[in-house]
Amino acid sequence: MRNPFPPTDSVPGHGHVHLALLPPGAPVLQTLTYQYPLKLIAPAPVTITPPADNDSSYQVHTLYILTYGGGIVAGDTLNLRIDLDITTRLLILTQGSTKIFKAPTSSTISRQDMNMHLKPAAALVYLPDPVQPFAQSAFEQNQRFYIHHQQDLPNASICVLDWVCQGRKALGEDWNFFKYSSKNEVWLVNGSNGSDNTRLLLRDNVTLDASDEAIQTSLARRMDGLGAFGTLILYGSGFASLAAFFMDEFKSIPRIGGRKWDTGNEADDAAQDLDPLIIKRKARQKQESNDGLLWTAAMIRGCVVVKFGAREVEGGKRWLRSMLDTEGSVPARFGERSLLCLR
Repeated sequence: MRNPFPPTDSVPGHGHVHLALLPPGAPVLQTLTYQYPLKLIAPAPVTITPPADNDSSYQVHTLYILTYGGGIVAGDTLNLRIDLDITTRLLILTQGSTKIFKAPTSSTISRQDMNMHLKPAAALVYLPDPVQPFAQSAFEQNQRFYIHHQQDLPNASICVLDWVCQGRKALGEDWNFFKYSSKNEVWLVNGSNGSDNTRLLLRDNVTLDASDEAIQTSLARRMDGLGAFGTLILYGSGFASLAAFFMDEFKSIPRIGGRKWDTGNEADDAAQDLDPLIIKRKARQKQESNDGLLWTAAMIRGCVVVKFGAREVEGGKRWLRSMLDTEGSVPARFGERSLLCLR
């Protein structure tokens, strides 16, 4: 008997999301497909009304990336492609830490590959909970962001967080997995000359490998007391003010014993101490010290890359939420839902 159903072209662990712009300018999730063990949830979009009277309201779509069972099983491979049409806005979240389950051997690697194509003036905020590798797990991740350039239109903007924690601290785990590797790339695609004309703007690699014989110390000792380590990548005019805020705050970190060598005017110092931004900065820097938080920021070919580490995941959440709340553009443009992973 012939099968009346057409054969499926879906592949286990693969997913595709296409946020399209339909006439007369309505963003619609035209494609949302996935197959076990990958699961995607897309709640109703949120309408954002900018504070400026001359700006019209717009919709922000949200996508939750999940896995059945709450984690990635040893040997599983997830592959997700996301396409954003011109001027569309997408917020990507998770509903908890991405757990990497124990592998039978160090060669049994779990993988996650994400390829995101953003048309001009699109915007993406990707703020997930941290990856949580269990003891004796192995995980590799590749995330590629393709910024499609077009004449007379602004490039797309991205705000991407990628971070990992030490494991299940309550069970005594402390960076004692086999391997963790995460690679982030930002590519500029020249649409006028064809999709093959690409230029690499940023490649950021984080590799924690317990089997590296060139390094004789354990991963836990190499992490020097950190319980979480992360990278924040900012690109595009949509997040220019946030990028400038991180760079300015990094320059203001106390150095050389915390003394202000660039000023000797007590009146100016007193006036600065009354500035609300200065007050928030001092409170945050005090909290950073309590949480054992260290961070740095750098500009690389139009991308601002922020690296941070903290003794606990909660300390990293407190710091990052404080930074994003103080600057304000992410919750204002994508809604309060955008900071769910930092609560």
